[in-house]
Amino acid sequence: MNNPIHVKVLINKDIETVWRAFNDPVANTVWNTGHPDWHTPKSEIDLRVGGQFTHHMAAKDGSMAFDFTGEFTKVEEPKLLAYTILGDGRKVEVKLEETSDGVWLHEFFEAENMNSRELQEQGWQGILQNLKSYVEGL
Repeated sequence: MNNPIHVKVLINKDIETVWRAFNDPVANTVWNTGHPDWHTPKSEIDLRVGGQFTHHMAAKDGSMAFDFTGEFTKVEEPKLLAYTILGDGRKVEVKLEETSDGVWLHEFFEAENMNSRELQEQGWQGILQNLKSYVEGL
């Protein structure tokens, strides 16, 4: 991966709970958004190497929507996921690390060309913050 953006979050739960929430399509419809004006009304996940996922992300006012789709290239439960974003081929790696303080979830991703690195980092970090809130509320 060439010069990836790195976002991370510390979640105060066990690694299995974090893994399940990250990879459960129903849970994704609750936490998977980077902005309060957006949501993920539908998610499908086939969690296996070669399997694909699709998160249908939409503005709550109905003005915009898109599918965020990828194909898994590594699945090492409960510590590592890697996937390729379909459409543009960017690579993403997700690492979970259990510590005495909780689980660190690290996400490394190749930047796209439409938005600034800063804006992309803010959006992906916001999604991880929502995951943290969701998981810690379980």
